[in-house]
Amino acid sequence: MNAQENNIDSSTLLQTLEAEKQRRQTEDKLRFYRPYPRQRDFHDAGRTHRERLLMAANRIGKTQCGAAEMAMHLTGQYSPWWKGKTFDKPVRAWAAGVTNEACRDVVQDKLIGPPTRRLEWGTGFIPKHCLGEVSMARGTADLIDTISVQHVTGGWSQLQFKSYSEGRPKWQGVGLEVCWLDEEAPIDLYYEALTRSNETGGIVYCTFTPIAGLSEMVRLFLHEGIKI
Repeated sequence: MNAQENNIDSSTLLQTLEAEKQRRQTEDKLRFYRPYPRQRDFHDAGRTHRERLLMAANRIGKTQCGAAEMAMHLTGQYSPWWKGKTFDKPVRAWAAGVTNEACRDVVQDKLIGPPTRRLEWGTGFIPKHCLGEVSMARGTADLIDTISVQHVTGGWSQLQFKSYSEGRPKWQGVGLEVCWLDEEAPIDLYYEALTRSNETGGIVYCTFTPIAGLSEMVRLFLHEGIKI
């Protein structure tokens, strides 16, 4: 093999390695998640607090933080630095937003990938190889109702996407290990989510900017719960 062939082989190898690195960063985003200190404190608090709120200004990573934690609970793929709540079996979970459209465009996008580009599902925080059976919602285009997520034990977690606009009757009945509320929820829906996790000893966590000011929800955490 001459020098030119060696150079070609080395170049091809580098291109292959770079392509694999890019694929992993795109389709296994959870592995590369590194929270900044305030996000880390929020995650850590889950070990001792069933109820948590990450309250902060817009565009500083609240939803990213919530999505990464949800992905860890669904898959059981906890990072080496993780000190928060853990589950040793598949979980039942809800991820909720204000409306169906907001849940799809923000929450589903962060967890699964671009809603309208299904070939890119698996580029959110849930690794592509963990995505299982999908059931689509009715009435809202490209909104997932329920998706199965493979857990490290070999079983399957179940994630359902919810919205506050559905109203309280649609939030009743099922037991949950994990519930993530992205944006401030009506207080009655918050208590309903908490009820769903009581029987399992599960967790409810919220990520939002307090645009409604000192609401009943905000006062609940300022006076009684834990705010990060």
